[in-house]
Amino acid sequence: MSPHPAFSQTGHRPWPLPKRPWLLQQIWHDLLFLHWEIDVTALRPTIPANLEIDTYDGRAWLAVVPFSMKGVAPRGFPKPRSFCDFPEINVRTYVIKDGKPGVWFFSLDVPHRLPVWIARAFFHLPYFLADMDVQNANGQTRYRSTRNDRAFSATYHPLDTGTASPGSFEHWATERYCFYAQSGAGHLYRADVQHPKWPLQRAACEIHKNRMLDAFPIGEQHSSILFSKSLSVVAWIPQRIG
Repeated sequence: MSPHPAFSQTGHRPWPLPKRPWLLQQIWHDLLFLHWEIDVTALRPTIPANLEIDTYDGRAWLAVVPFSMKGVAPRGFPKPRSFCDFPEINVRTYVIKDGKPGVWFFSLDVPHRLPVWIARAFFHLPYFLADMDVQNANGQTRYRSTRNDRAFSATYHPLDTGTASPGSFEHWATERYCFYAQSGAGHLYRADVQHPKWPLQRAACEIHKNRMLDAFPIGEQHSSILFSKSLSVVAWIPQRIG
């Protein structure tokens, strides 16, 4: 059997692949990275105490990341489009534990109840049900998501191909191979992920509405707006950590 496309590159990983079997597969499409700075002291109360907030140039960052997922399914399972293809938008920041930089999610919104239940039950992630619509035409993505007062709408498209060189903000923000989560009982978990190195492009984006960060005292938006057309991803079941 051919290896999963997520393993087409592995040498860029900052630590070895887990030796246990991976669990979940998906493909991310038309993904946009938008970042805003936030003071570390303002962010600290929202992050578990045993996670270190990761900073770039002394500043913490919040990201709003809209994209579409396809083929979301456990390993070896069928992938019917009606269940396995849907958009997502997440709000995240960056943390470190045991020398492993990863992602901390504040919210992940999708338009279907089943992935909300699965992600909360098995990955301890704060998924929510939202009203969402994504349209792709003429090289542009029109994205809309609404959940109560949490709303986002934007139109974006890629520009020239870029690279995320080591040491750059782009590399720091994107090249992460795990996420951290906390269960309802307060236990901390880490889940490894694997994908090829990000195929990034600079992007142009017109934000029509952004209420995703209303709960945070954010500062300026980062000038780097990034787009990725498609990326194959696999994830392992989260492991409880100290």
